[in-house]
Amino acid sequence: MKNVPSKVSVIVPVYNVENYLAKCLDSLMNQTCQNIEVLVVNDGSKDSSERIIQDYAQRFPEKIKAFNKENGGLSDARNFGIDHATGDYFGFVDSDDYVSETMFEEMLNLAKKHEAEMVICNIQKVDEHGNITQKLTQIPNMPEKIDLETNFSVFSDLSYFACNKLFRKELFENKRFKKGVHFEDIQLIPQLLLECKTLAQTQNFHYQYLERTDSISKTHNEKGLDILKAVEDVEKTFQTSKYSSKANELKGFQILEGIYTFLAYLAFVKNESQFYKMSEELEDFVRKRNIKIKDILNYSRFGKNYILSLPLKKTIFYLLFFAGQKKLIRKLI
Repeated sequence: MKNVPSKVSVIVPVYNVENYLAKCLDSLMNQTCQNIEVLVVNDGSKDSSERIIQDYAQRFPEKIKAFNKENGGLSDARNFGIDHATGDYFGFVDSDDYVSETMFEEMLNLAKKHEAEMVICNIQKVDEHGNITQKLTQIPNMPEKIDLETNFSVFSDLSYFACNKLFRKELFENKRFKKGVHFEDIQLIPQLLLECKTLAQTQNFHYQYLERTDSISKTHNEKGLDILKAVEDVEKTFQTSKYSSKANELKGFQILEGIYTFLAYLAFVKNESQFYKMSEELEDFVRKRNIKIKDILNYSRFGKNYILSLPLKKTIFYLLFFAGQKKLIRKLI
């Protein structure tokens, strides 16, 4: 019997991205990975995205599976794609981003070479002219193959984007993106990692994350509290996982995502009453977990002190917050 090559399913949720969709789909049609299906899920777009999808579906019928559904949000569209995917491995690409042509071939090869349940690549932020504005190295100090039992520090170091990873389909057997919440990646991807024994990574910057100039500047409000709820969901899964004894790494995760990621969001909350309410929620989060200020200040990511590695403005904001100087912070925002 002929050995059938593994298949990759790439799920692309689409919502009102007529100006960016063609570039995204071109990058997926040009993949050197031969056995690939691209599930394009139109999540109730009001612009001409559907026309563009149909054009690509007609031109590439062997690769594109087009779906049209009522608007249900990013998680719902991704879950719809998961439910209809037939691949051995799943990837997720946002419809205003694009990827290098060798991304899925290299990541699939690494998954098979190392029998890894999850593969990670680097990200670079690009502007609308394709200029690189920032390089985001994901795991700078680890080998290509990462055994989680001996290198579990990655649990508290990793950035939990869905879009720069390849997942073995079995990880989604009983798990889906949580609907109706923000920060769904922080909620789900760490839970998937807790099911893994082996990760693999490439240092190539395959994923191109577009920083859009036309997007309405995000309103930062109480939806940021979903970050803390996401961490709580991960904590529950952690307690019943095979890594439940690794308390230090859980604390590192709580500090990075529950405190630093939350504070990075809080820094842009303009409404004063929302700011104070969210600050109280964070203080409650820290108190319940018995996290000390010295734990936060000493937190290391990839072997480097985290707070000292940040831009000065961020460091000052965090230090003022930890010192209880919220009124002073409000004047700075």
